[in-house]
Amino acid sequence: MPVAVAAVLFICTAAWVHGSSAGELSGHAPLMVLSGSDRFADAVAGSVVLDDAGPIEAFLTALDGAPPDWTVVYGIDGAGHDERLFALNRQRDELRRANERLDRRVTFFWPGQISGFDDAGDGFRIAVGPKIIPTRWGLVRFKPENLPGNLTAVPTREEWQRIRAGVMDGKTVDVQVAMTGRVVPEESIIYDFAHEEPGMGMVMPVVWIEEIRYAVSR
Repeated sequence: MPVAVAAVLFICTAAWVHGSSAGELSGHAPLMVLSGSDRFADAVAGSVVLDDAGPIEAFLTALDGAPPDWTVVYGIDGAGHDERLFALNRQRDELRRANERLDRRVTFFWPGQISGFDDAGDGFRIAVGPKIIPTRWGLVRFKPENLPGNLTAVPTREEWQRIRAGVMDGKTVDVQVAMTGRVVPEESIIYDFAHEEPGMGMVMPVVWIEEIRYAVSR
């Protein structure tokens, strides 16, 4: 990648406590630097890592059995597909309600970049965007239910100087953001169609985030 600092960044946040405003997920946490053989999987032990089609398809199969027949749901020229999508989502929400696998912790990844310096001057603001993964179920895009708006990575003093120099030179620093949590019980998966590709099914697992990690590697 054309970046001064090749990125893989992890930041651990405080655990979120359901129903407590005092336990809101924070996007501000220390920066850890990974090197060489270190992998995201090492830092997200205890969760199901969903970053490739195979594990994602297995996860969806465990929850919902089989993908929808997108051709039938879309219909002829898409006429009336909104009503069919609504019925599909409600039916599957109800069927998966008792599924014990809903409680499994999962980790997914979004790409991002350092977008500037935080107000305190000791960290970097992180801008993120969704990652879309083609699978046999359709296009999969994870939907974080409670993503904070203040994603901030705070490195050590040494890393601050190193990364800051690259940013000040106008170089792009790519960031990978790992989000770990559980799919929400009430609306765990949203089925829809991709706006850019009529008739292309899109599957959006809705995840309540408990931890955020960023990573930047040398």
